[in-house]
Amino acid sequence: LVAMPQGLDGRKAMVIGTAGFTAMLCVMALEDAGVRPEDGEVVVTGASGGVGSTAVALLHHLGYKVAAVSGRESTHEYLKNLGAQRILSRDEFAETRPLEKQLWAGAVDTVGDKVLAKVLAQMNYGGCVAACGLAGGFALPTTVMPFILRNVRLQGVDSVMTPAARRAEAWQRLVRDLPESFYAQSATEISLAEAPEFADKIMTNKIRGRTLVK
Repeated sequence: LVAMPQGLDGRKAMVIGTAGFTAMLCVMALEDAGVRPEDGEVVVTGASGGVGSTAVALLHHLGYKVAAVSGRESTHEYLKNLGAQRILSRDEFAETRPLEKQLWAGAVDTVGDKVLAKVLAQMNYGGCVAACGLAGGFALPTTVMPFILRNVRLQGVDSVMTPAARRAEAWQRLVRDLPESFYAQSATEISLAEAPEFADKIMTNKIRGRTLVK
């Protein structure tokens, strides 16, 4: 357990949740790898989900140029309001070659599989991918080419076994770096009676951001 930091209340903590905590760890991983706003764009996959939404908002607030990948056109305005400068269709990440044009200084990947392989092939020299999810599958159909020719780093991010000091730091960073507007933009409040209906929507990728049960 981590004491709730000053500046956070119960509702805000639940809007952030494990998803937002994981997003903060991903951003910290990119910072640890030396990825800076002036280095170029950072791409976020699965951007309309809980982790992705928080990552977009955090990165934008910290001065990064953010490209968001989403499979639903209905989320585009939402993602732009969070801070994404441009939106890319998930269809653009369906197939990949061992190496492609260098596009990204950093990446937060919540999807895995072919999407992660595509991102790796498009990383700038010395770039870093913070990978934390497998929404698209647990396979990774890539090659060693991005790693041995472009010095790309693939950094795994786990929120379960994070050391206490790192955990406390991440929550303090969330208080400082997550815009106040995020809490209204990303959260949908529902009643307990609505939970089964929303659970089905979550499983079929029809929900964006975070859902709070009153």
